[in-house]
Amino acid sequence: MKDQTDIAALMAEIGARARAAAAELAVADPATKRRALEAAADAVWQGRESILTANAEDLALGRDKGLSAAMMDRLALDEARITAMVEGLRAVAAQEDPVGEVLAEWDQPSGIHIRRVRTPLGVIGVIYESRPNVTADAGALCLKSGNAVILRGGSESFHSSGAIHACLVEGLRAAGLPEDAIQRVPTRDRAAVQEMLTMTDTIDVIVPRGGKGLVGLVQREARVPVFAHLEGIVHIYLDAAADPEKALRVVLNAKTRRTGICGAAECLLIHRDLVETLGQGVIRALIDAGVEVRADEALSGIDGTVPASPEDWGCEYLDSIIAAKVVDDIDGAIAHIRRYGSSHTDCIVTEDDAAAGAFFARLDSAILMRNASTQFADGGEFGMGAEIGIATGKMHARGPVGAAQLTSFKYLVEGDGATRA
Repeated sequence: MKDQTDIAALMAEIGARARAAAAELAVADPATKRRALEAAADAVWQGRESILTANAEDLALGRDKGLSAAMMDRLALDEARITAMVEGLRAVAAQEDPVGEVLAEWDQPSGIHIRRVRTPLGVIGVIYESRPNVTADAGALCLKSGNAVILRGGSESFHSSGAIHACLVEGLRAAGLPEDAIQRVPTRDRAAVQEMLTMTDTIDVIVPRGGKGLVGLVQREARVPVFAHLEGIVHIYLDAAADPEKALRVVLNAKTRRTGICGAAECLLIHRDLVETLGQGVIRALIDAGVEVRADEALSGIDGTVPASPEDWGCEYLDSIIAAKVVDDIDGAIAHIRRYGSSHTDCIVTEDDAAAGAFFARLDSAILMRNASTQFADGGEFGMGAEIGIATGKMHARGPVGAAQLTSFKYLVEGDGATRA
């Protein structure tokens, strides 16, 4: 490996190795890829003490840096989270291999037969911040889809990500696949990110996973195509026909289960007819659960609320804070979400099928929900085993990006001596 102080040379070598590994992975047998992932899962479990030791070092550095409680939660690992990581690796291993899947096929009058089949993208660069489990998720999904991957984790999770990456490499080695198929940038130097964004000869797509600052930087400066994972400005709208029990359960879980993930609710919209009944009860329950409720004028009379400012609409808190606003009807809710949302995940709580239908039809978020916690906005909960991020753009992939979404396609055309007139 090149001198780590020469970032351009270091990244060029990593890219060249990834490109060579991608050529081998593209034709790797599905059973071999499955063995690699299962061996990686075993290695993570067997190495959990080393991973937790590395994570403790990251947490100590995070406390010294003054990271928020929510950021520390995103960074922290424990045995339960390592178990979930292992289960995610096994789930991806057990999935059908997407490479070579026939998406469509047909015959033409000219005598040619055409198949459209899934094919790997090539080399994927993943740039992420504090969550160390992204190392396992991204590595697994890229391997399953036949792609080599270059992982550049955040400085906060440097030691944890390194320990997890070592387990993934152990899995590759056990299955006889090239160890360069899953590489990790071995430096905290931010110049490595800048290099990745311009590596058009070796990286086929960049996936940024983190806050608005990171994603904005990537979108502004990348010359490589980007799968954007924007901030999760997640709304829940309590419709006039909301079931009180469901509303309370969904809102509390969506906000409080884990406040630091992108599927956490950040804004509560309440139909005007519910303010004196359900609205007050839900807000009271949030406050009792330790959530700071930043309320508009119509809700500010509720004891314990904090007056909202204009900056609270369209804010991703990633903390025990939620904005709350009264809307006149579903049209007002939709208008607010269109103006302030991030096209990530939005939810309606209602027993009215027509209202739910309008919400689903008129909004274009990557994920729309009805009567379900927005914390389900997760590839594992969608049955994908894991995800590399929630894509909020409209090109190629949208919503949870699993193995299938990390493929493109090619056309295979066969004839029997067919010629064109």
